[in-house]
Amino acid sequence: MNKAADKLLVILGPTAVGKTALSLQIADQFHGEIISADSRLFYRGMDIGTAKPSLAEQSLVPHHLIDICDPDETLTLGAYQRLAYQTIATVVQNGRLPILVGGTGQYVKAVVEGWGIPEVPPHHDLRHILATLDGSELARWLQHLDPDAAARIDPRNVRRVIRALEVTLVSGHPISHLQRKTPPPYDIFMLGLIREREVLYQRIDQRVDQMMADGLLAELESLRQAGCRRSWPAMSGLGYQQLWAYLEGEMTLAEAVERIKFETHRFARQQNTWFRQDDPRITWFDLGVAGIKTAVIDQLQNWLHA
Repeated sequence: MNKAADKLLVILGPTAVGKTALSLQIADQFHGEIISADSRLFYRGMDIGTAKPSLAEQSLVPHHLIDICDPDETLTLGAYQRLAYQTIATVVQNGRLPILVGGTGQYVKAVVEGWGIPEVPPHHDLRHILATLDGSELARWLQHLDPDAAARIDPRNVRRVIRALEVTLVSGHPISHLQRKTPPPYDIFMLGLIREREVLYQRIDQRVDQMMADGLLAELESLRQAGCRRSWPAMSGLGYQQLWAYLEGEMTLAEAVERIKFETHRFARQQNTWFRQDDPRITWFDLGVAGIKTAVIDQLQNWLHA
């Protein structure tokens, strides 16, 4: 009997904590395949600034959901969730262990918790009409059409109220019904990785310096020459937006590099808000502790053979 057939391993943690290296070791040892849950890795041609696993690393074990979009494309959360579920099912059917790896908390939670994600594209005419109503009237309409959503959404957040009304009116179903969670049918082990904050910051700074040495600026210049625009969501990623500002003469190169480091520190703190260390679903390991990788492997052995 294949012990991994109904298992899903999730490896999560902030940027630069060490997810890639550990996931490669685990995938090799437990016959796994890595499924990216990092929204920055979707884009082709954006390799250095996203810390994308190298081609050599990707050749060690199968990787999925990397390089699936061009920089001018947008992959919605719903589309990602569908792709992730399809990939997980295929990996399981092939008798291997699916390993969801990433630092984009929204994407990880959408998969693990089975978020219902309404597939209703923006309806600009309807939004324009709704925007003419004041906040209290919008809230009354939402209370009438979807009391559960009205109880959950702050009426002062007009953008969210309008989106809830838009989805409800266009789909014909209350958004609260469409957003109900249906967890996937897997035995999920959530492995959280942490390091001391100052150690993590040092690793981030070292990574940024290495990215610059590896040619991040040249990568961005190549993307610009290929027609990428500063306004594209892909170009708002850490590293790219700061160096774009440098190329536009808005700051010096040294200032841009320092800004990348500062903003990445902040991004790492934001990532931690998605998954709390008191979350009982997550088993946390501090990668700065000696021998901790052995403890991780032992824990996974016990889970896989339970």
